[in-house]
Amino acid sequence: MSTTPKTPTIWIDGDAAPKTCKAILYKASGRTHVPIILVANRAQDVPRHVKFIQVPGGMDVADDYIADHCQPGDLVISADIPLAARIIEAGGTVLQFRGEPLTEENVRQRLAMRDFMDTLRGGGIFDGGPPPYGKKDTQRFANALDRWLARNG
Repeated sequence: MSTTPKTPTIWIDGDAAPKTCKAILYKASGRTHVPIILVANRAQDVPRHVKFIQVPGGMDVADDYIADHCQPGDLVISADIPLAARIIEAGGTVLQFRGEPLTEENVRQRLAMRDFMDTLRGGGIFDGGPPPYGKKDTQRFANALDRWLARNG
């Protein structure tokens, strides 16, 4: 008896996802037929082939939903480092909106840096955020997604 391998799913942490990332993902899914599930607290416009799950508002509700439903081999698109750590631990893959993959090797370092920066912000020492999302970020994201799809799609 043979079993068909499960097609990986792409999960989008939708509330913070840049529109250009979502557009790239929707187009890639339409082309490759890799399923996409967008999870968000707020209503979202999605194409018919994309499954949308609206979760109640609240801290980490969308993250918890994704972490609870993501399967090994799935791809999660998110900038949330604690969510990334959970996904990687469960056998999933994480790609940030700027095209950087998070791995077992770099996610712990990112978690420590995130906590450090939170401490600085809490003390009023640092109040900056990431730079604006630009064309180079979009290109890096598209290239990283294409590489993942070539291996998994």
